Amino acid sequence: MIISTKHGTPQIELDKLVSSFEAQGVRVSVITGTDYTVMGLVGDTTRLDEKRIRANPYVDNVQRISEPYKLTNRLFHQEDSIIRVAGIPIGGQEKIVAIGGPCAVEGEAEIIEAARAVKGAGGHMLRGGAYKPRTSPYAFQGLGTEGILEMVKAREITGLPIVSELMSEERIDEFEEYVDLVQIGARNMQNFQLLKAVGRMNKPILLKRGLASTIEEWIMSAEYIMASGNPNVIFCERGIRTFEKYTRNTLDLSVVPILKRKSHLPVIIDPSHATGDWRYVESLSLAAIAAGADGLIIEVHQHPEAAWSDGNQSVRPERFKEILDKGRAIAQVIGRDL
Repeated sequence: MIISTKHGTPQIELDKLVSSFEAQGVRVSVITGTDYTVMGLVGDTTRLDEKRIRANPYVDNVQRISEPYKLTNRLFHQEDSIIRVAGIPIGGQEKIVAIGGPCAVEGEAEIIEAARAVKGAGGHMLRGGAYKPRTSPYAFQGLGTEGILEMVKAREITGLPIVSELMSEERIDEFEEYVDLVQIGARNMQNFQLLKAVGRMNKPILLKRGLASTIEEWIMSAEYIMASGNPNVIFCERGIRTFEKYTRNTLDLSVVPILKRKSHLPVIIDPSHATGDWRYVESLSLAAIAAGADGLIIEVHQHPEAAWSDGNQSVRPERFKEILDKGRAIAQVIGRDL
């Protein structure tokens, strides 16, 4: 529910309104403008008597919100949220962030080499999977803790913050200690127990869209995290499953303007998982920048033909650099940097 008060309402009356709402078990976010004050009420607002609120002489308008999400809603938070990952700001008009690295960590020497290549190409963060959700139980599942510690070593050498996927609550302490941006993968987007658990973490969360999830379902998953106490959520579109066979998934770039209108949270695009083919990664990366995305997460491998996982969608470091160079030119046209 959104309540706007009349111009010139005394502060004491505003405080009385806030107190009365909080006494009924809802949280109140106050936005003060030059001409009016807006209150966003979060929680079970069904118990509030709308007619009684309207009868208050200082209330100008009362609006119930049809969307089921509140904390992620731009109506409650009109300014873009800037999420900081190890000091790097993401969102708003900040620099577009480029995240690169292999699908899976394959060893210390390999991940250090990858980190150096990503940094040399102009990347800002290193991605790598230590715990891998795989369709087949016989496929490579990742190096686990060993892989996380090898990424930490790469961070020590290059200074690049690390991004990795968390699959279970039992690894939260490990990720809290070592990982800078905690990824929740597509298959876990509606693992509500895990979402609640990462909502209690102090690290920012990169929330990927589910394989066949609607935008509202995706936003509601972010709401779970925020409602549990963690406001630092970044959306990541990685393509959705459709009938199309020429790509691994279908990249939905419409989510960028839609999320920018519906929510205040940043959005990053993953063209690698969306296409499943390195030849299409550049085009969709550039399109994502033009659409207003706040970042890219791209699979980069020095020897894709020998990669332990997803080599066919990984670009070589020199290609990664070309993408960022071209993307920088597009970003400048829309008033941003990369």
